[in-house]
Amino acid sequence: MSVNLRLLAAQIINDVTNGRSLSDSLDASLTTIKDARDRAFVQAVSYGVCRFYTRLDIVLSRLLKKPMKEKDSDVHALILVGLYQLMDMRVPPHAAVAETVNAADKLKKSWARGLINAVLREYLRKKEEMDKEIKSDPESDYAHPAWWIEAIKEAWPEHWEAILTANNAHPPFALRVNRQHLLREAYLEKLETKGLKASVIPETEQGIVLEMAAPIDTLPGFSAGDISVQDGAAQLAAEILKLAPRQRVLDACAAPGGKLTHIIEREPDLAEVIAVEKDPLRMPDIKDNLLRLKLKAKCICHDVAAIKDWWDGQLFDRILLDAPCSASGVIRRHPDIKLLRQISDIKRLAQEQLHLLEVLWPLLKPGGLLVYATCSIFPEENTDVLRRFLAVHADAAEDKLENTWGVPCAIGRQILPGMHGMDGFYYARVSKRL
Repeated sequence: MSVNLRLLAAQIINDVTNGRSLSDSLDASLTTIKDARDRAFVQAVSYGVCRFYTRLDIVLSRLLKKPMKEKDSDVHALILVGLYQLMDMRVPPHAAVAETVNAADKLKKSWARGLINAVLREYLRKKEEMDKEIKSDPESDYAHPAWWIEAIKEAWPEHWEAILTANNAHPPFALRVNRQHLLREAYLEKLETKGLKASVIPETEQGIVLEMAAPIDTLPGFSAGDISVQDGAAQLAAEILKLAPRQRVLDACAAPGGKLTHIIEREPDLAEVIAVEKDPLRMPDIKDNLLRLKLKAKCICHDVAAIKDWWDGQLFDRILLDAPCSASGVIRRHPDIKLLRQISDIKRLAQEQLHLLEVLWPLLKPGGLLVYATCSIFPEENTDVLRRFLAVHADAAEDKLENTWGVPCAIGRQILPGMHGMDGFYYARVSKRL
Protein backbone atom coordinates (compact mmCIF):
# COMPACT_ATOMS: atom_id res chain seq x y z
CA MET A 1 0.00 0.00 0.00
CA SER A 2 1.54 3.33 -1.08
CA VAL A 3 2.15 6.12 1.41
CA ASN A 4 0.44 9.45 0.72
CA LEU A 5 3.36 11.87 0.92
CA ARG A 6 1.34 15.01 1.65
CA LEU A 7 -0.63 13.30 4.38
CA LEU A 8 2.61 12.02 5.91
CA ALA A 9 4.05 15.56 5.91
CA ALA A 10 0.83 16.82 7.55
CA GLN A 11 1.11 14.15 10.24
CA ILE A 12 4.68 15.26 10.93
CA ILE A 13 3.56 18.89 11.24
CA ASN A 14 0.73 17.82 13.54
CA ASP A 15 3.27 15.99 15.71
CA VAL A 16 5.38 19.15 15.97
CA THR A 17 2.43 21.34 16.96
CA ASN A 18 1.74 18.77 19.69
CA GLY A 19 5.25 19.14 21.10
CA ARG A 20 7.35 16.52 19.27
CA SER A 21 10.59 17.63 17.65
CA LEU A 22 10.68 17.77 13.86
CA SER A 23 13.76 15.55 13.64
CA ASP A 24 12.19 12.84 15.82
CA SER A 25 8.92 12.79 13.89
CA LEU A 26 10.66 12.96 10.52
CA ASP A 27 13.11 10.16 11.35
CA ALA A 28 10.26 7.89 12.44
CA SER A 29 8.12 8.71 9.40
CA LEU A 30 10.76 8.46 6.68
CA THR A 31 11.36 4.78 7.43
CA THR A 32 7.99 4.10 5.74
CA ILE A 33 9.22 5.53 2.39
CA LYS A 34 11.56 3.62 0.09
CA ASP A 35 12.05 6.06 -2.78
CA ALA A 36 14.76 8.69 -2.14
CA ARG A 37 12.90 11.39 -4.11
CA ASP A 38 9.74 10.79 -2.08
CA ARG A 39 11.73 11.05 1.16
CA ALA A 40 13.27 14.30 -0.06
CA PHE A 41 9.80 15.68 -0.90
CA VAL A 42 8.39 14.88 2.55
CA GLN A 43 11.46 16.35 4.21
CA ALA A 44 11.30 19.54 2.12
CA VAL A 45 7.59 20.04 2.83
CA SER A 46 7.93 19.29 6.56
CA TYR A 47 10.87 21.65 7.01
CA GLY A 48 9.23 24.29 4.84
CA VAL A 49 5.93 24.29 6.72
CA CYS A 50 7.77 24.50 10.06
CA ARG A 51 10.00 27.28 8.75
CA PHE A 52 7.06 29.39 7.56
CA TYR A 53 4.40 28.05 9.94
CA THR A 54 3.49 31.44 11.42
CA ARG A 55 3.02 32.96 7.96
CA LEU A 56 1.02 30.00 6.63
CA ASP A 57 -1.17 29.94 9.72
CA ILE A 58 -1.96 33.66 9.43
CA VAL A 59 -2.84 33.24 5.75
CA LEU A 60 -5.07 30.27 6.60
CA SER A 61 -6.86 32.22 9.35
CA ARG A 62 -7.76 34.89 6.79
CA LEU A 63 -9.10 32.31 4.35
CA LEU A 64 -11.30 30.51 6.88
CA LYS A 65 -14.73 31.81 7.84
CA LYS A 66 -14.28 30.49 11.38
CA PRO A 67 -11.34 28.95 13.32
CA MET A 68 -10.87 25.20 13.08
CA LYS A 69 -11.56 22.98 16.07
CA GLU A 70 -8.63 21.51 17.99
CA LYS A 71 -9.79 17.97 17.19
CA ASP A 72 -9.31 18.77 13.49
CA SER A 73 -5.63 19.66 13.81
CA ASP A 74 -4.87 16.96 11.21
CA VAL A 75 -6.97 18.80 8.60
CA HIS A 76 -5.41 22.11 9.68
CA ALA A 77 -1.91 20.66 9.11
CA LEU A 78 -2.89 19.26 5.71
CA ILE A 79 -4.17 22.66 4.54
CA LEU A 80 -0.85 24.22 5.62
CA VAL A 81 0.94 21.58 3.52
CA GLY A 82 -1.21 22.61 0.55
CA LEU A 83 -0.60 26.33 1.12
CA TYR A 84 3.15 25.81 1.41
CA GLN A 85 3.22 24.07 -1.98
CA LEU A 86 1.31 26.98 -3.55
CA MET A 87 3.34 29.72 -1.85
CA ASP A 88 6.89 28.40 -1.78
CA MET A 89 7.37 25.29 -3.93
CA ARG A 90 7.56 24.71 -7.66
CA VAL A 91 4.64 22.29 -7.59
CA PRO A 92 2.12 23.18 -10.34
CA PRO A 93 -0.94 24.73 -8.62
CA HIS A 94 -3.43 22.23 -10.06
CA ALA A 95 -1.30 19.31 -8.83
CA ALA A 96 -0.79 20.85 -5.39
CA VAL A 97 -4.53 21.37 -4.94
CA ALA A 98 -5.63 18.01 -6.38
CA GLU A 99 -3.06 15.92 -4.48
CA THR A 100 -3.70 17.69 -1.17
CA VAL A 101 -7.47 17.26 -1.58
CA ASN A 102 -6.98 13.55 -2.40
CA ALA A 103 -4.86 13.14 0.74
CA ALA A 104 -7.89 14.19 2.79
CA ASP A 105 -9.65 10.90 1.93
CA LYS A 106 -7.32 9.08 4.32
CA LEU A 107 -8.48 11.26 7.23
CA LYS A 108 -11.97 9.74 7.13
CA LYS A 109 -13.58 13.15 7.52
CA SER A 110 -15.99 13.50 4.61
CA TRP A 111 -16.22 17.29 4.91
CA ALA A 112 -12.44 17.82 4.74
CA ARG A 113 -12.15 17.44 0.93
CA GLY A 114 -14.54 20.31 0.28
CA LEU A 115 -12.93 22.61 2.84
CA ILE A 116 -9.37 21.97 1.63
CA ASN A 117 -10.37 22.45 -2.01
CA ALA A 118 -12.22 25.70 -1.23
CA VAL A 119 -9.41 27.17 0.90
CA LEU A 120 -6.61 26.40 -1.56
CA ARG A 121 -8.58 27.71 -4.55
CA GLU A 122 -9.53 30.84 -2.60
CA TYR A 123 -5.83 31.45 -1.93
CA LEU A 124 -5.03 31.15 -5.65
CA ARG A 125 -7.77 33.69 -6.43
CA LYS A 126 -6.53 36.12 -3.78
CA LYS A 127 -2.80 35.43 -4.11
CA GLU A 128 -1.78 38.98 -5.05
CA GLU A 129 -3.86 40.51 -2.27
CA MET A 130 -2.59 37.93 0.24
CA ASP A 131 1.05 38.54 -0.67
CA LYS A 132 0.60 42.25 0.07
CA GLU A 133 -1.04 41.46 3.41
CA ILE A 134 1.87 39.19 4.35
CA LYS A 135 4.32 42.08 3.87
CA SER A 136 2.25 44.44 6.03
CA ASP A 137 2.35 42.20 9.13
CA PRO A 138 5.76 41.53 10.80
CA GLU A 139 4.65 38.13 12.16
CA SER A 140 3.69 36.85 8.70
CA ASP A 141 6.45 38.74 6.86
CA TYR A 142 9.25 37.36 9.07
CA ALA A 143 7.40 34.09 9.80
CA HIS A 144 8.15 34.26 13.53
CA PRO A 145 5.71 34.37 16.46
CA ALA A 146 5.41 37.87 17.94
CA TRP A 147 7.35 37.05 21.12
CA TRP A 148 10.35 35.89 19.09
CA ILE A 149 10.40 39.12 17.10
CA GLU A 150 10.17 41.27 20.24
CA ALA A 151 12.80 39.27 22.14
CA ILE A 152 15.27 39.40 19.24
CA LYS A 153 14.61 43.13 18.72
CA GLU A 154 15.34 43.78 22.39
CA ALA A 155 18.51 41.67 22.40
CA TRP A 156 19.91 42.90 19.08
CA PRO A 157 18.29 46.24 18.10
CA GLU A 158 20.78 46.79 15.25
CA HIS A 159 20.73 43.23 13.91
CA TRP A 160 17.21 41.89 14.50
CA GLU A 161 16.02 42.01 10.89
CA ALA A 162 19.15 40.24 9.63
CA ILE A 163 18.70 37.57 12.34
CA LEU A 164 15.06 36.92 11.44
CA THR A 165 15.95 36.71 7.75
CA ALA A 166 18.85 34.33 8.47
CA ASN A 167 16.57 32.12 10.59
CA ASN A 168 14.39 31.48 7.52
CA ALA A 169 17.30 30.70 5.19
CA HIS A 170 18.47 27.22 4.25
CA PRO A 171 21.63 26.38 6.23
CA PRO A 172 24.92 25.74 4.42
CA PHE A 173 26.42 22.26 4.31
CA ALA A 174 29.57 22.63 6.40
CA LEU A 175 32.26 20.03 7.07
CA ARG A 176 35.27 19.74 9.35
CA VAL A 177 38.36 18.19 7.81
CA ASN A 178 40.24 15.80 10.12
CA ARG A 179 43.71 17.29 10.35
CA GLN A 180 45.09 14.00 11.64
CA HIS A 181 44.34 12.61 8.17
CA LEU A 182 44.93 15.44 5.71
CA LEU A 183 45.09 19.19 5.22
CA ARG A 184 41.98 21.17 4.41
CA GLU A 185 43.41 22.19 1.02
CA ALA A 186 44.11 18.54 0.15
CA TYR A 187 40.49 17.62 0.86
CA LEU A 188 39.24 20.51 -1.29
CA GLU A 189 41.31 19.04 -4.14
CA LYS A 190 39.70 15.63 -3.52
CA LEU A 191 36.27 17.21 -3.83
CA GLU A 192 37.27 19.00 -7.01
CA THR A 193 38.26 15.72 -8.67
CA LYS A 194 34.70 14.51 -7.92
CA GLY A 195 33.22 17.63 -9.48
CA LEU A 196 32.13 19.05 -6.11
CA LYS A 197 32.69 22.73 -5.38
CA ALA A 198 33.58 23.88 -1.87
CA SER A 199 35.35 26.74 -0.12
CA VAL A 200 37.11 27.28 3.20
CA ILE A 201 35.39 28.81 6.21
CA PRO A 202 38.10 31.41 6.93
CA GLU A 203 37.16 31.90 10.59
CA THR A 204 37.97 28.23 11.26
CA GLU A 205 41.14 26.18 10.90
CA GLN A 206 39.57 23.04 9.40
CA GLY A 207 36.12 24.10 8.17
CA ILE A 208 34.83 24.01 4.60
CA VAL A 209 31.40 24.58 3.09
CA LEU A 210 30.00 22.77 0.06
CA GLU A 211 28.34 24.82 -2.65
CA MET A 212 25.62 22.16 -2.93
CA ALA A 213 24.54 19.70 -0.22
CA ALA A 214 25.22 16.03 -0.94
CA PRO A 215 24.48 12.77 0.88
CA ILE A 216 27.27 12.57 3.44
CA ASP A 217 28.11 8.93 2.72
CA THR A 218 28.79 9.81 -0.93
CA LEU A 219 31.54 12.29 -0.04
CA PRO A 220 35.13 11.07 -0.41
CA GLY A 221 36.72 9.86 2.80
CA PHE A 222 33.65 10.05 5.04
CA SER A 223 33.68 6.40 6.10
CA ALA A 224 37.47 6.61 6.55
CA GLY A 225 37.08 9.51 8.99
CA ASP A 226 38.53 12.27 6.79
CA ILE A 227 35.57 14.58 7.49
CA SER A 228 32.71 15.25 9.87
CA VAL A 229 29.55 17.29 9.40
CA GLN A 230 29.81 20.33 11.66
CA ASP A 231 28.83 23.97 11.32
CA GLY A 232 31.71 26.42 11.35
CA ALA A 233 30.52 28.05 14.59
CA ALA A 234 30.56 24.72 16.44
CA GLN A 235 34.13 24.10 15.24
CA LEU A 236 35.37 27.09 17.24
CA ALA A 237 34.84 25.33 20.60
CA ALA A 238 37.86 23.04 20.31
CA GLU A 239 39.94 25.85 18.78
CA ILE A 240 39.57 28.14 21.82
CA LEU A 241 40.16 25.45 24.49
CA LYS A 242 43.97 25.91 24.29
CA LEU A 243 44.54 22.16 24.24
CA ALA A 244 47.96 20.64 24.98
CA PRO A 245 49.39 17.11 25.45
CA ARG A 246 48.70 15.27 28.72
CA GLN A 247 45.70 17.38 29.65
CA ARG A 248 42.60 15.83 31.17
CA VAL A 249 39.48 17.13 29.41
CA LEU A 250 35.76 17.00 30.23
CA ASP A 251 33.07 17.45 27.59
CA ALA A 252 30.14 18.06 29.92
CA CYS A 253 27.13 17.80 27.56
CA ALA A 254 28.66 15.76 24.80
CA ALA A 255 25.96 14.64 22.32
CA PRO A 256 26.09 14.23 19.40
CA GLY A 257 29.89 14.18 19.71
CA GLY A 258 31.02 16.72 17.10
CA LYS A 259 32.93 18.94 19.52
CA LEU A 260 34.22 15.91 21.43
CA THR A 261 35.77 14.30 18.36
CA HIS A 262 37.19 17.66 17.26
CA ILE A 263 38.93 18.00 20.64
CA ILE A 264 40.63 14.62 20.18
CA GLU A 265 41.52 15.35 16.54
CA ARG A 266 43.17 18.63 17.54
CA GLU A 267 45.17 17.10 20.37
CA PRO A 268 45.56 13.32 20.07
CA ASP A 269 47.99 13.17 23.03
CA LEU A 270 45.54 14.18 25.73
CA ALA A 271 45.85 12.16 28.95
CA GLU A 272 42.13 11.42 29.11
CA VAL A 273 38.87 12.69 27.65
CA ILE A 274 35.61 12.17 29.55
CA ALA A 275 32.33 12.66 27.67
CA VAL A 276 29.17 12.93 29.78
CA GLU A 277 25.67 12.86 28.25
CA LYS A 278 22.45 12.33 30.20
CA ASP A 279 20.20 11.32 27.29
CA PRO A 280 20.56 7.56 26.67
CA LEU A 281 18.96 7.95 23.23
CA ARG A 282 21.79 10.29 22.17
CA MET A 283 24.68 8.24 23.54
CA PRO A 284 24.81 5.99 20.41
CA ASP A 285 25.49 9.10 18.29
CA ILE A 286 28.60 9.85 20.35
CA LYS A 287 29.86 6.28 20.15
CA ASP A 288 29.16 6.06 16.40
CA ASN A 289 31.16 9.23 15.77
CA LEU A 290 34.08 7.98 17.86
CA LEU A 291 34.00 4.61 16.08
CA ARG A 292 33.93 6.08 12.56
CA LEU A 293 36.80 8.43 13.37
CA LYS A 294 38.71 5.70 15.27
CA LEU A 295 38.98 7.90 18.37
CA LYS A 296 38.69 7.03 22.05
CA ALA A 297 36.98 8.75 24.95
CA LYS A 298 35.43 7.53 28.18
CA CYS A 299 31.66 7.91 27.66
CA ILE A 300 29.38 8.22 30.68
CA CYS A 301 25.59 8.29 30.38
CA HIS A 302 24.55 10.40 33.34
CA ASP A 303 23.32 13.82 34.38
CA VAL A 304 26.59 15.76 34.53
CA ALA A 305 25.20 17.88 37.40
CA ALA A 306 25.00 14.79 39.64
CA ILE A 307 28.75 14.96 40.25
CA LYS A 308 28.92 12.38 43.04
CA ASP A 309 27.43 9.70 40.81
CA TRP A 310 30.03 9.78 38.02
CA TRP A 311 33.13 11.83 38.94
CA ASP A 312 36.24 9.95 40.12
CA GLY A 313 37.67 12.91 42.06
CA GLN A 314 40.45 13.77 39.59
CA LEU A 315 40.47 17.42 38.47
CA PHE A 316 40.32 18.51 34.83
CA ASP A 317 42.68 20.84 32.95
CA ARG A 318 39.95 21.80 30.50
CA ILE A 319 36.16 21.72 30.66
CA LEU A 320 33.83 22.33 27.73
CA LEU A 321 30.32 23.20 28.88
CA ASP A 322 28.11 23.31 25.80
CA ALA A 323 25.08 24.10 27.92
CA PRO A 324 21.45 23.19 27.19
CA CYS A 325 19.85 26.34 25.78
CA SER A 326 16.97 27.84 23.79
CA ALA A 327 18.75 26.91 20.51
CA SER A 328 17.71 30.35 19.25
CA GLY A 329 20.88 30.50 17.15
CA VAL A 330 20.16 27.37 15.10
CA ILE A 331 16.57 27.98 13.98
CA ARG A 332 17.62 27.76 10.33
CA ARG A 333 18.61 24.11 10.99
CA HIS A 334 15.74 23.34 13.37
CA PRO A 335 12.78 25.54 12.36
CA ASP A 336 10.46 23.73 14.78
CA ILE A 337 12.24 25.63 17.59
CA LYS A 338 10.08 28.63 16.68
CA LEU A 339 7.00 26.57 17.54
CA LEU A 340 8.28 24.48 20.44
CA ARG A 341 10.07 27.15 22.47
CA GLN A 342 8.21 29.50 24.82
CA ILE A 343 9.43 32.79 26.29
CA SER A 344 9.25 31.30 29.80
CA ASP A 345 11.89 28.73 28.76
CA ILE A 346 14.62 31.39 28.61
CA LYS A 347 14.59 32.16 32.34
CA ARG A 348 14.39 28.46 33.25
CA LEU A 349 17.30 27.59 30.96
CA ALA A 350 19.43 30.44 32.33
CA GLN A 351 18.99 29.01 35.84
CA GLU A 352 20.00 25.55 34.61
CA GLN A 353 23.06 26.99 32.84
CA LEU A 354 24.20 28.83 35.97
CA HIS A 355 23.67 25.68 38.04
CA LEU A 356 25.86 23.67 35.65
CA LEU A 357 28.63 26.27 35.88
CA GLU A 358 28.39 26.17 39.68
CA VAL A 359 28.60 22.37 39.98
CA LEU A 360 31.35 21.92 37.37
CA TRP A 361 33.62 24.71 38.59
CA PRO A 362 35.08 22.69 41.53
CA LEU A 363 36.14 20.01 39.01
CA LEU A 364 38.55 22.39 37.25
CA LYS A 365 42.22 22.55 38.28
CA PRO A 366 43.68 25.88 39.40
CA GLY A 367 45.18 27.34 36.22
CA GLY A 368 42.65 25.42 34.12
CA LEU A 369 40.18 26.77 31.57
CA LEU A 370 36.44 26.33 31.16
CA VAL A 371 34.80 27.20 27.84
CA TYR A 372 31.11 28.07 28.14
CA ALA A 373 29.15 27.68 24.90
CA THR A 374 25.53 27.92 23.82
CA CYS A 375 23.75 28.01 20.47
CA SER A 376 21.60 30.84 21.85
CA ILE A 377 21.56 34.50 20.85
CA PHE A 378 19.87 35.75 24.03
CA PRO A 379 22.08 37.61 26.55
CA GLU A 380 20.01 36.11 29.41
CA GLU A 381 21.58 32.73 28.58
CA ASN A 382 25.03 34.06 27.80
CA THR A 383 26.65 37.22 29.19
CA ASP A 384 24.10 37.47 32.02
CA VAL A 385 24.84 33.91 33.16
CA LEU A 386 28.60 34.55 33.08
CA ARG A 387 28.21 37.87 34.90
CA ARG A 388 26.23 36.20 37.69
CA PHE A 389 28.78 33.39 37.93
CA LEU A 390 31.87 35.63 38.01
CA ALA A 391 30.28 37.90 40.64
CA VAL A 392 30.32 35.12 43.25
CA HIS A 393 33.56 33.31 42.33
CA ALA A 394 36.69 35.20 43.34
CA ASP A 395 38.86 32.45 41.82
CA ALA A 396 37.26 32.86 38.37
CA ALA A 397 38.23 35.40 35.70
CA GLU A 398 37.33 35.86 32.07
CA ASP A 399 40.12 34.70 29.76
CA LYS A 400 39.36 37.12 26.97
CA LEU A 401 38.83 35.73 23.48
CA GLU A 402 41.12 37.69 21.16
CA ASN A 403 39.44 36.29 18.04
CA THR A 404 37.90 38.54 15.40
CA TRP A 405 34.82 36.45 14.59
CA GLY A 406 31.40 37.42 15.84
CA VAL A 407 30.44 40.41 17.97
CA PRO A 408 32.36 41.27 21.16
CA CYS A 409 30.11 41.19 24.24
CA ALA A 410 30.65 42.45 27.79
CA ILE A 411 31.87 38.89 28.41
CA GLY A 412 32.72 36.53 25.54
CA ARG A 413 31.79 36.78 21.87
CA GLN A 414 28.53 36.19 20.00
CA ILE A 415 28.16 34.91 16.45
CA LEU A 416 24.73 35.86 15.14
CA PRO A 417 22.81 33.57 12.75
CA GLY A 418 24.15 33.95 9.23
CA MET A 419 27.24 35.89 10.32
CA HIS A 420 30.28 34.43 8.48
CA GLY A 421 27.71 31.99 7.02
CA MET A 422 27.57 30.32 10.45
CA ASP A 423 24.95 29.30 12.98
CA GLY A 424 24.33 31.55 15.97
CA PHE A 425 26.73 30.67 18.81
CA TYR A 426 28.05 32.25 22.01
CA TYR A 427 31.44 31.53 23.57
CA ALA A 428 33.16 32.67 26.75
CA ARG A 429 36.36 31.34 28.32
CA VAL A 430 36.95 31.41 32.07
CA SER A 431 40.22 30.69 33.87
CA LYS A 432 40.67 29.47 37.44
CA ARG A 433 43.21 31.44 39.41
CA LEU A 434 46.19 29.56 40.83
